[in-house]
Amino acid sequence: MRGIIERMKSRIKVALVILAAGSGTRFGQTTNKVWLSLSGRRIITRSLMNAAKDFEHRRTILVINPADEELAREIIKNETGDIDVEITYGGSSRHESEYNALVHLAPQIASGEIEVVLIHDGARPLATPSLFVEIAEAAFHHGGAIPTVVVDPHEMDTARDEIVVRVQTPQGFLAPQLLEAYRRAAADHFVGTDTAACMEKYFPDLTKISVPADVFNIKITYPQDLVLAEHVLAVALRED
Repeated sequence: MRGIIERMKSRIKVALVILAAGSGTRFGQTTNKVWLSLSGRRIITRSLMNAAKDFEHRRTILVINPADEELAREIIKNETGDIDVEITYGGSSRHESEYNALVHLAPQIASGEIEVVLIHDGARPLATPSLFVEIAEAAFHHGGAIPTVVVDPHEMDTARDEIVVRVQTPQGFLAPQLLEAYRRAAADHFVGTDTAACMEKYFPDLTKISVPADVFNIKITYPQDLVLAEHVLAVALRED
């Protein structure tokens, strides 16, 4: 299935929200790690281009810290090709940044110009174009979808009977329900840890579909993650 999807563009009308409003504190930098280079191309550039590659109808939203706007606009101008990237500001939390992006998209969601919203962590530059399409297709048909990787039982401190998974991004949901969930969360002063957490509270039936993801869809959080990502890209280049 993934091979077939890679050879065709999705016709779903999507909004791709790429989160890049964090700080570089855990990475040990004074700036957000998404602006760093990964194998000759910035982390955020890889995330934007992979997200947008296989959609015919898309809005691409980059959520940033206002202090990074000049740099972000320079990168968009010089590195993202023909992708039309819109900028909006993030908030004090991941949840608030997602809400700000949805408010930015609200008129088009209301008019039906956007059917599905995918929210992705800009620090996950190895998420493949085909994964974005699979999440969007599953969300369109089932209401929502998240990428997951099954955790090896040997990695856990205690034995469990149930299957445990790690949740990644992009996470995708039908646009009207996603916007409604975040509006209700704002009224309730609820702050979710990620998109799925907010949807689980207000539309739990839309969080049941998981899409098998790649263990190498890593998040660049610490310096060693950047080294691993460099290695993954080097191996992929040799295999090509």
